[in-house]
Amino acid sequence: MSGLDTYLQGWRPEPLTEADALSPEPSRALAAVLETPAEFADAEALPPLWHWVHFLSWPRHDELGQDGHPAGGHFLPPIPDRRRMFAGGRLTITGPLRLGVPAERTSSLSDVVVKQGRSGEMAFVTVRGEYRQDGEVRFVEEQDFVYRSGEGAAKSPGAPRPTSLPTSDAAWQQPFAGDPVRLFRFSALTANSHRIHYDAPYARDVEAYPGLVVHGPILVLLMSELARQREPEREIASIAYRLRRPVFAGDPVLVCGGPDGNMTVRTEPDEVVAEASVTFR
Repeated sequence: MSGLDTYLQGWRPEPLTEADALSPEPSRALAAVLETPAEFADAEALPPLWHWVHFLSWPRHDELGQDGHPAGGHFLPPIPDRRRMFAGGRLTITGPLRLGVPAERTSSLSDVVVKQGRSGEMAFVTVRGEYRQDGEVRFVEEQDFVYRSGEGAAKSPGAPRPTSLPTSDAAWQQPFAGDPVRLFRFSALTANSHRIHYDAPYARDVEAYPGLVVHGPILVLLMSELARQREPEREIASIAYRLRRPVFAGDPVLVCGGPDGNMTVRTEPDEVVAEASVTFR
């Protein structure tokens, strides 16, 4: 046994149960950040994936690493010089959570696998969450994270950036460009202190990104919200999503989709940087 397997041998954290009062204020704040139309924001039921602004964890300041991310955590693997990337996930909905009604989340480690990529070893960690309200499971989510040790893949801070939107014949289209203010507000709203989202010199000089990184969850929410708002009479049953490439502040992207639920986020000339499959009841 060598490499990342050495650190992960025997790492099997126990399930963790947490509660949240589901106060409506975080959802109202998210609606403001996403500029959600009022008719889709004012509701008693929590829209799909909006639970990301609930069940938050706020470590003490001295428990954060140099990158702003927690140095340790229940489901953070014991890998030295850890670098994390949110890779994708799946959400299966039985029924929505209702705002103002206490809810419970039980999280568990679903899988951990070490794979060899072109840029070195990567540990794939999947965390499963079961969300309950009034004793009933409302939905189940699995989130996939990729971890590297050390610097990982070399980046290209001087690489060309997209300057215009790609063209598309998709039935649903929505342009987007993540500006630093929106990224800062989303970081605060989700208790995400990772410096790549708000500290431009750090993102460029330390992690070798060409600019601030747009949060992966923002891209996923853009896809799910486009589907929800274009099909208001249809109830979303599941969402499976994958993040393929990072997007940087100021880069114009086009969120695309259609009634079949196949959603993408694209940059010029026609590169898919994120994708999702939304199914309706």
